[in-house]
Amino acid sequence: MVSLKAVAWPEPDPVVASAVRRIFRCKDLPLAVAVRDEFGELFSDALFAEAFLARGRPAWSPGRLALVTVLQKAENLTDRAAEHAVATRLDWRYALGLGLDEDGFDASVLSEFRTRVVEHHLEEQVLAALLAALAERGLVEAGGRQRTDSTHVIAAVRDLNRLELAGEAVRAAAEALAAATPGWLAAQVDIADWTLRYGHRVDSWRLPASKTKRDALALSYGRDGFALVAAVFDGPGPHWLRELPAVQALRVIMLQNYTRTADATGREVVKRREASPEGEGLPPAHLRLGSPYDTDARWGGKKVGDEDVFWWGYKVHVSETCDDPGSGPGPGGQDGGNDQVSPPAQALHVITNVVTTHGGVVDNTMTGPIHNDLAGKGLTPARHYVDAGYPSAEHLVTAQREHGITIVAPIRIDSSAQARAAAGFARADFGIDFDTRTATCPAGQVSATWTDCVQKGTDKIVITFAAADCRPCPSRTDCTSSKRGYRQITIGTREAFTAQTAARATQTDTDWKQDYKRRAGIEGTINQIGDVTGIRRARYRGLPKTHADHITAACAINLIRWHAWTNNHLQGRTRTSHLTRLQAALAA
Repeated sequence: MVSLKAVAWPEPDPVVASAVRRIFRCKDLPLAVAVRDEFGELFSDALFAEAFLARGRPAWSPGRLALVTVLQKAENLTDRAAEHAVATRLDWRYALGLGLDEDGFDASVLSEFRTRVVEHHLEEQVLAALLAALAERGLVEAGGRQRTDSTHVIAAVRDLNRLELAGEAVRAAAEALAAATPGWLAAQVDIADWTLRYGHRVDSWRLPASKTKRDALALSYGRDGFALVAAVFDGPGPHWLRELPAVQALRVIMLQNYTRTADATGREVVKRREASPEGEGLPPAHLRLGSPYDTDARWGGKKVGDEDVFWWGYKVHVSETCDDPGSGPGPGGQDGGNDQVSPPAQALHVITNVVTTHGGVVDNTMTGPIHNDLAGKGLTPARHYVDAGYPSAEHLVTAQREHGITIVAPIRIDSSAQARAAAGFARADFGIDFDTRTATCPAGQVSATWTDCVQKGTDKIVITFAAADCRPCPSRTDCTSSKRGYRQITIGTREAFTAQTAARATQTDTDWKQDYKRRAGIEGTINQIGDVTGIRRARYRGLPKTHADHITAACAINLIRWHAWTNNHLQGRTRTSHLTRLQAALAA
């Protein structure tokens, strides 16, 4: 039990400060020193007060631990390396206000701090505090331009095949029960027999090469798993055993991989699930567990260029400002407040929001939540640049109506068979009259019905033409191949339809294409976060801790960028190879 009495950070030790100034007198100050000089007590202890008790052993300052985790992420250090930096580096001691004779902390404190922060849902505090400090200095504000994109995050645990998963799920549950209630488990199973099968990780030994033996092993895992679940949930044991994470995971994994039926004699029959038209197939990938040790990770897919990328884990969405130098907040900008300061050579692009989901969540479903998050921070952009995976016609309307955001993105073209084939009458060829609630086809026929409905949670309008008009029409083969003999089209509401039509017309303009090039910069940001902080590979198990790690990574990148920007270090340009330069010279 630890307690917290929020106090102000101590000032930098004079001896440490003198040494730092002397060492770096002709150089740029290190990041840790510059952050302390500029922001002072960046993360106060009060931000984390609710995670600690009023009484108990005094805790090490959570505000200073938060700064350590950000600096740790900026240099991509392990906990032990971060603890070593606190103990040996003058710049870190300066930032934390530690004297030369003061002790730091044990490396395990960092893990305990992260766990406590996640358990009390305080992971957003560090980014919120940093954004507030930047806003006070006029470096970030609402309005202007922002851009967003996502990237994959590979889970910290191995994805197992179905046979390994079944066996490891039983083993993990047995291990958890053996640690929690060894006497109860010994009364339920033959410990000697189970030790032979589950004494070692299933993926640490070679599985049988014979399909017959593998199938037999799979059924053995299934029977053992169902027996263990039945003993926990139906037996006289303690009810709290059901709440063990490993037991919960086992229950789900058994259901997704096996079926249980009774034969004519009433004997239970356990069978493996197989993909089949009878309806006993496997659950979809975005619902299927792949490991008993991380039940939040899922299979995801994303198109990168012309390639489809698949992974098992999470997805992170990153938003950042993307105003031009001199056009937004900061020195020389319209809100800089100092006409004597010339505009910087490059704008400071600040990461404003980070959202982490499991890998199966598609980008389109996150557009609204991202806008809500930005609005909650008071950093709603006027123009939001995203790729085609984020917006829909409904998003265009909702973003403008609820937040005043103009989404700048290529809207997907008509997906009807006629539009894809570039032949016949596409949906855009029909005249829509919302006042009379009718549509007119290219042949001049007027629709017979106009039906308001909800499809996948979205308001839609289904328009149907009469079969008596369509069947004798000489243009019917250009319009529909339906066996019903008539055409039916689906559109959005008036606002959505109008916004979609206008967006599709605008995105062909040269000026729009030039403006949309701004979105490409988010790719560099994601690469920077990946290269510096390693977020494309999760360090921790579970969505909450993974998201907290991503928040810390965003803070680290913001401080790295701020440090480079204040020292007038321009962002690096994409490297051009000698062959590319030679080709350009020959082409000229």
